[in-house]
Formats: sequence, C-alpha cells, structure tokens
Amino acid sequence: MSSVRARLRGVLPDPADLAAMGRTPRSDLVAGLTVAIVALPLALGFGISSGMGAESGLATAVVAGALAAVFGGSRVQVTGTSGAMTVILMPIMSVHGPAGVLTVGALAGLLLIGLALARAGRYIALVPAPVVAGFTVGVACVIGLQQLPSALGVEASGHDKVAVVAWHALLDFLARPHWWAMCVTLGVAAVLLVGASLRPTVPFSLLAVVVATVVAEAAELPLARIGDMPAGLPAPSFAFFDPAALPSLLAPAVAVAALAALESLLSASVTDGMTRGPRHDPDRELFGQGLANLVTPLFGGMPGTGAMVRTAVNVRSGARSRLAALSHAAILAAIVCTAAGLVSKIPLAALAGVLLATSIRMIEVDAVRAMFRSTRADAVVLVLTAVATLTLDTVLAIIVGFVVAGALALRTLARNVRLDAEPLRNEAHLQHTEDEHALLAEHIVTYRLAGPLFFAAAHRFLLELSEVTDVSVVVLRMSRVTTIDASGALVLGDAIERLERRGILVYVSGIPDGHHQPLEALGVIARLDEAGQVFATTTEAIAAARDRLRSSGILPRLAG
Repeated sequence: MSSVRARLRGVLPDPADLAAMGRTPRSDLVAGLTVAIVALPLALGFGISSGMGAESGLATAVVAGALAAVFGGSRVQVTGTSGAMTVILMPIMSVHGPAGVLTVGALAGLLLIGLALARAGRYIALVPAPVVAGFTVGVACVIGLQQLPSALGVEASGHDKVAVVAWHALLDFLARPHWWAMCVTLGVAAVLLVGASLRPTVPFSLLAVVVATVVAEAAELPLARIGDMPAGLPAPSFAFFDPAALPSLLAPAVAVAALAALESLLSASVTDGMTRGPRHDPDRELFGQGLANLVTPLFGGMPGTGAMVRTAVNVRSGARSRLAALSHAAILAAIVCTAAGLVSKIPLAALAGVLLATSIRMIEVDAVRAMFRSTRADAVVLVLTAVATLTLDTVLAIIVGFVVAGALALRTLARNVRLDAEPLRNEAHLQHTEDEHALLAEHIVTYRLAGPLFFAAAHRFLLELSEVTDVSVVVLRMSRVTTIDASGALVLGDAIERLERRGILVYVSGIPDGHHQPLEALGVIARLDEAGQVFATTTEAIAAARDRLRSSGILPRLAG
C-alpha cells in the first residue's frame, strides 16, 4: 500500500512547479496568448480532418490543454490536437463513429495512467530515431493528402485510405474546377511558409485565416465554411460510452495510447534541449496526458497529445512555467464562448492551407538527409516506416519500423561475432624448444570467440567451427564473449559434440562471470568440466592439452 502511495505522489503535481506559476506571470501570459493564436486554426483544422468536427478540436485544446498543463511532467509542454493523432483517428471514426472515438480516448487515458503508475515513461521514449523520422514523414504526407478535398473545393469521398480520397478529389476537381478554393489554400500556405522563415514569432497562421475569412465574406466567394459552432463547451456527459463496444475498441485504444505517449515524450525531450532548468518527468507526463485524455471525451473532445509545434512556440515566446500553457487553454475557452459565430465563417480552404503548411514544416529535411547519409539500415527503416504510415496505418507503421530496425540491429550484432584462429604463444613455460613449439602448433589450435553469442549469430558460428580439421585439440577462448543466450549455448554444445565425434579434444577457457548459467543449465560444459577440460585461463588450458597429448603418445615426452 505504501508503494502505491509513493507512486501516486511521484506522478501528482509538484508544489514547487505550481508555486513557480506566480513568479513570471507577464512573460507566461504573453506566451500563452501567442500559443493560443497559433493553436486556434490548428485545433479547428485537425478537428475537421479527423471527422469529429471543429468543436471537438477546440474542446481538446481547452480541456486537455488545461489538465496536462497542471498535471503533466513538463512545465512548458502544450497539449492539444496533433496531425499524427488525426491520422490514427480517421479509421476509428469511419468504423465506430464519434462515440467510438470518444470511448477510445477515455480508454487510452486509462492506459496512459496505468503506464505512469508502472513507471514506464523512461522506456517508451527509447524509440529508434529512423522510426520517428519515417513516421513523421509519413504523417506529414497523410496530412497533406487529407487537405486535397478542401483545397480543391470538392466533397471528400468516404474511403478510409487517404491516397484514394486524394485521387478521387483530384478527379472531381478536374471534372468541375473550383479555382477560388485552391487559390485560398495556396495563398494561406504560402503566407505561413514564407512568414515563418522571415519572422518565426509572428502568428501568421491566424493572420492568414482572418484575412482569408474577411475576403471570402466581403466578396461572397463560393467556399465551404466550418458551419455552426456551439457557443461554449457542452456539459460533461457519459452518453457516448457503450460497454458492449469495448472489446472492439481495445486495440484502437492501445494504438492511441501508444501514439500519445510517444509523441508527448518526444516533444518533451526536444523541449528540454530548448530550455534551462529541470528536465521533464516522463512518468508525470504520461499521467498528465492520461488524465487529460480520460476527461476530454466527457466534453466531446478527441484524444490529444503534447504538441511539438505549439510547445516550441510557447518556449520561443518566453514561457517559464505551467501558467503559459494553462492561459493558452483559458484564452481558447474564451474564444469558444464568445466568438463561435465568427469561427463558423472560416473557409475550410483556409484551414486546409494552414494544415498543408504544417505538414510541410513537419518534415525536417536536414534530419532526414542525415539519416540517409548515416547508414543504409537507417535509410531503409526510415523509408519503410514512412511508406507503411502512408499506405497502411500508424500502428502497423510503427510495428513495421520496430521490426525492421530490430532485425537490422540483430544482423549488425551477429556480424560482430568473431571466431578467430590464434597462433600458440611462444611462452617458456609451455615449451622448451622451437621444434617442440612447431610440433604443438601442428596439433593444438586456439580460437578466440568474441562478441554476443546469441540466436542471430549462433548458426554462423557453428558452421565456422565445424570446418576445423587436421588438429588434435581445439582450445576455445571465451573471455571476450559479451553475452550468451540459450540458442548460442546449444549451438556451442553442438559444435563441441561435432568436433569430438571427429576425435578432436575440446578445451574451454575464460568463461566470463555471469555466462556460466546458460551453459550449465543446458548441460553444455558439464561433461567437459567433469573431464577437467574447462579452465580459467588459456595458459592453463594449453598446458593441460599439451600434457594430454604427451600422455597419449601424440607428442613426445620431455626428456629427463
């Protein structure tokens, strides 16, 4: 019971962090206002792209943003909707509808809280960099393709594959062009991309959306709008929860929880390098994200994560404490309550431009180029993960990335296993004359085994050792073996048996501490140990082998 209380204390807000919210209120409030201006069009756009609607994206930014700001593990992290989460929610929305998305969000919140209490935060962040880079590239492509229907002014088809939806949108546009929508989308995207490169601190996204909305209203352009927006957040409700649907929603909930954990912790890790002061607490971050995702569905909000773009804006705008992210949520709540009518008039094409620019900016060209220059394995993992994200889904993409990265890593480790023949050292206590040394070398060969002896490398080792011929004794030097698993131990035993069937004696020396257990448990060296053929040092093994050969008459006995 005391351990449970200790873990709860470890994930609850630190009083020192809460006290810090009053130290620099001016800079934090300015940063919160700036982030809110940037977050508004993103929340609207990602809410619409997921199929849940603009109001759901705003609810996520308000509720999840506030809860994660207080309970999260990073003092400057900003939580809300994200492009990657939008991609993973689309198939859930198409199969289970809004109620399914809300239920998945709540279940994912429970899973995240469980991971936090299990102190799993430090492990979730250990993701290969090429997998992250490939996933980001794939998500950016998916987000860009998602915007084509709105950018071209056509209705999106109901297909669950974004590439198919984009293709149908292109065909519909070519049949009935809507140039105004394309112009608005490209104009907004161009303003964001150019403006961000010139003045990164200026909220060009909101400015571009406001200008596009004013122009569209004044000119009465035939553009699709967001439509009716509720004034304020809805009252909390459990009406979406359907116990009968839980079995079919568990797998999507695991995927959402995994993505929320991964994206939030990666964002927090990157943010640590941008700020001074204490680093984020990964378990508290998981708890904050879990609580946020557990509560947000009650208000109609979709699952959220720590958002890198908004967090970076928060830091660059001078955020020092949790007050900045909390004020960002409060400002968005005020907008929801007082300006819903104005928000409803925003053209979808303008939001498509914001998201199109966001997808382009998501791809860090220098990082991708560095991956391709690093190793061929890194490039393969990146490309396969990106392609899987675009053609399959995000969960399978991450699995593909992990499997391929793991397989290539195992191949690299397997190549590090070496079996090298070494000449006998001309040591005085082993032989007395050069002739005797030459005679010993004809009958005794030593092999140094180095690296990890495990399943991925064991069979290659067996083949190499089985080719040994024309000697009487083989001494296996194992002092540089880094690890041995069951497969490696069994193959080692098989190789020893093959040598002995050909009449070759096998001596073993230098088994490292900690590696005896698998060898003894599988009976690999028990017989050799009983026969006195296992030694601590190679010198002792060679001396024993020399004496054995002399006693059997293979080598001449020493004179007098």
